[in-house]
Amino acid sequence: MVITEEVPRVGSMLRDWRLQRRLSQLDLALEAGVSTRHISFIENARSTPSREMVLRLSDRLDVPLRERNRLLVAAGFAPGYGEQHLDDPGMEPVRIAIEQVLAGHEPYPAVVVDATWELLAANAAAGVLIELVSAPDLLAPPINVLRATLHPDGLAPHIVNLGEWRGHLLDRLRRQIALSRNPALVTLLEELEGYPGAPHAVSAPAASEIAVPLRVRTGDGELALLSTIATFGTAVEVTASELSIESFFPLDEPTAAALRGRAAES
Repeated sequence: MVITEEVPRVGSMLRDWRLQRRLSQLDLALEAGVSTRHISFIENARSTPSREMVLRLSDRLDVPLRERNRLLVAAGFAPGYGEQHLDDPGMEPVRIAIEQVLAGHEPYPAVVVDATWELLAANAAAGVLIELVSAPDLLAPPINVLRATLHPDGLAPHIVNLGEWRGHLLDRLRRQIALSRNPALVTLLEELEGYPGAPHAVSAPAASEIAVPLRVRTGDGELALLSTIATFGTAVEVTASELSIESFFPLDEPTAAALRGRAAES
């Protein structure tokens, strides 16, 4: 007997995304400019959506580009969004932009990660954090930034406010899972939650705080860093849409001086 894998129906996939976004059929119909009846028929496989309708509903549901391609294929259409490797010739403008951001952020750390938090690039200043990871296997490609940060043999022992930073990272990961429904991230979250470490800090921040800092003990003393996340907001290519550039800025002058001094010595 030949067992064939069942292909997901586009209607049920769209329903799952709608429920994930906590929208009713009426909500989605109003957003997409169609009737509730039409949404119901699509979800129950009584109507086959056009390519334009799949893309319209995907846009209203804020479905990631990779998953939009899956919806199109399930509906019987070709993928609508290209996917290239970052090293491919067509991705040269993206690589140039990344290189400029990383170089321009020196002497402060900056890294580039993909949708599953694998490290794709880093500037020289990021070495101040990477070199604190003691387990060689955590730095063997592909390097997962969250694993290397929170693992007991990673950066975690050097993080002064580990509970606070761990809670911040896990919350970010949970939000990412809610948006992307990426099963690889669910597996990663389960792994990270199993690591020993300080509990999530739940106390209210001090009135003087403006963001959760990363406080790290290094050979240059304690560094206090703020992070920002940049993405390619208008990307219509899968790989580019999944890239994130995390840049760290000094929270105080001693941190800035230590990082400037480190860069001058290298």
